[in-house]
Amino acid sequence: MSRTAEKVRSLVREDPELADVLEDLLDHEGEIRWRDVKGDVSSGQWGRLLEKDVLVESGEGFEFADPDGVREGLEPEEELDESPESSSWSKWDKLAAVGSFAAILGYNFQPIQNTIGGAVEVVLGPLDAMLPFYVVVMALAVLTGLYSTLLQANLTDMSKMSKYQERAQQLQDKMSEAKERGDEAEIERLREEQMEAFGDQAGMLKEQFRPMAWIMLLTIPAFLWMYWKLGTGQVTGEEVQMVLPLMGEVNFNTGRALVFPVWIIWYMVCSFSFSNVIRKALNIQTTPT
Repeated sequence: MSRTAEKVRSLVREDPELADVLEDLLDHEGEIRWRDVKGDVSSGQWGRLLEKDVLVESGEGFEFADPDGVREGLEPEEELDESPESSSWSKWDKLAAVGSFAAILGYNFQPIQNTIGGAVEVVLGPLDAMLPFYVVVMALAVLTGLYSTLLQANLTDMSKMSKYQERAQQLQDKMSEAKERGDEAEIERLREEQMEAFGDQAGMLKEQFRPMAWIMLLTIPAFLWMYWKLGTGQVTGEEVQMVLPLMGEVNFNTGRALVFPVWIIWYMVCSFSFSNVIRKALNIQTTPT
């Protein structure tokens, strides 16, 4: 947008009647003289056009410094995209969130930990009996990475996420333009729109946390099982020994990297790596464009 168009839009926001005045002046043939138009243009409006250099001297009268820019400024402004309607959680989504929260309590309450650990042991026990524990952890990382990717792809409405981001970007761009030209009226209006757009942030969080409720419902029991197996001393000997890059030989029971137990670091590395491979292999998009 040209500088003249920005000036015109700023002037029209301050005085909407100026739009009709400018339309009439654009139709005026030849030089524009105050005595010819003072019946249609107030002295204040005339002064603002001269002050902003929309009208400049030309011979014995005045003319538009940039007629095309004036026409561009009089065109309707591009409207911001409407905020998309937020998705509602089903009762199953809410139950998944409650179940995830209840499972988290298992880290602090031994009865819950024993119950969940024992239940998961029925499923994972045979696998643990055949493979070293660190391989079981890697297998769980692959499994959780797979269903996390699939749940994100199927439960997150990427089109709505994109609309939320586009609307936020439009507001940001318009605010930057208004600050550059010093348009205080537009800045104030956009600030009000940004306040109203806070609901978009809640909508985005709602979209993001819906799959997270299901992911946590499935992942936390797996974590609790690993925590329970190591905490109760069921994994011993060579099963808890492995060699990691930069760390050498470590023990899953006692080893730590920074403040985290080694087995959590091993799980996170495997999960992050395999999740990226799964996304690429299945061509799944988990973030909006």
